[in-house]
Amino acid sequence: MNITMIGTGYVGLVSGVCLAEFGHRVICMDKDKSKIERLLNGEIPIYEPGLDRLVEKNVQEGRLTFSTDLAECVPEAQAIFIAVGTPSSRRGDGYADLSYIYAAAKDLAPHLNGYTVIVDKSTVPVGTARQVARVVGEQNPKADFNVVSNPEFLREGAAINDFMRPNRVVIGTDSERAAGIMKEVYNPLYLISTPFVITGLETAELIKYASNAFLAMKISFVNEMANICEEVGADVVELARGVGLDGRIGSKFLHAGPGYGGSCFPKDTLALLRIAQEHGVAARSVEAAVEINAAQKAMMVKKIRQALGGDEAGKTIGVLGLTFKPETDDLRDAPALTILPPLHEKGALIQVHDPQGMKEAAGMFPEFNYVNNAYEASDNADVLVLFTEWNQYRALDLQELKSRMKSPVFVDLRNVYSPGQMREAGFTYYGVGRN
Repeated sequence: MNITMIGTGYVGLVSGVCLAEFGHRVICMDKDKSKIERLLNGEIPIYEPGLDRLVEKNVQEGRLTFSTDLAECVPEAQAIFIAVGTPSSRRGDGYADLSYIYAAAKDLAPHLNGYTVIVDKSTVPVGTARQVARVVGEQNPKADFNVVSNPEFLREGAAINDFMRPNRVVIGTDSERAAGIMKEVYNPLYLISTPFVITGLETAELIKYASNAFLAMKISFVNEMANICEEVGADVVELARGVGLDGRIGSKFLHAGPGYGGSCFPKDTLALLRIAQEHGVAARSVEAAVEINAAQKAMMVKKIRQALGGDEAGKTIGVLGLTFKPETDDLRDAPALTILPPLHEKGALIQVHDPQGMKEAAGMFPEFNYVNNAYEASDNADVLVLFTEWNQYRALDLQELKSRMKSPVFVDLRNVYSPGQMREAGFTYYGVGRN
């Protein structure tokens, strides 16, 4: 099948490459000429483990190409995926900015040739697919097409496996013909008995928001439990294990920390709240999760300040990790970028190591000192703070850290180390929700 993927950001590039790996002929299209030039030269603009090898393989085997020209990409395509950004509106009201979605729909419409399925792959509010259909129909009244909602469920750092072996494939459509095309697109997944949820457009669009909101609520819930644990002398790690072993609840996303971040949870929870408000219904549990998340980050500022003796002025904070999670270079809404600035503004010196995030962070925070490894981050530090649980931070030489630091104080915002282990190594240890 001939497939065009509009947008070569995180979702578009991973999805396009994986569809090529399925055996389809895929053109990944983007207006950003520099990005396409990099891809044509074999450079991958995002960090995702294994993606570079998959791109190289499918380009060599002739199934994957890159272009900036819609007139080249659209006419032969049987399915056109729109995978452009849907950031929160610049107005700050929580609404998703759909301008890139509608621009893509408007631009592709004149080039449609024969029956085509247009697929909303980006995360979009309820009603977007019907608006895309309206835009395309207005631009090309003779076009033969259907619009499908096919939300993505890719975890950064594990996106290739998530695409190749998904928990489910959600297809929203009012057309049996379009559903048939989408089944053909994902035919390899039938061989591994992947569940398919074929439903209406509005339901498919809402499934993605509901899924992310529920996971965000689990994170906010366990962070509230962590705060209670600290007050009563309990351990949230053991609590979460005890709760998560209940099959009705499950252990995933029950890890206390500095709050959720990334490209999805912050904007999707806010967008879901706006959808609810627009339709005059309450979403109080989601609203509470958003409020708890903001408060949790403020609590982490307080925790670090406490570890510094109540005053950060003139103190050096060593930082391990900036990205919102390991195995990605994504800094969007990363907790570290909310927690560190107020400490710096009060006079703290920040020295940072992150395996993938420092290049982008340096453009955002040039005043931070960026170092080559975790041990350099600890040099003369009054406190060392672990923000991101990269594997290389999980088995650090504690005695070397201690020898490099001005004072052996360790703030573990991911509960990677045990309090007993750190005490035995001679550290003053602060975890999240631990006695």
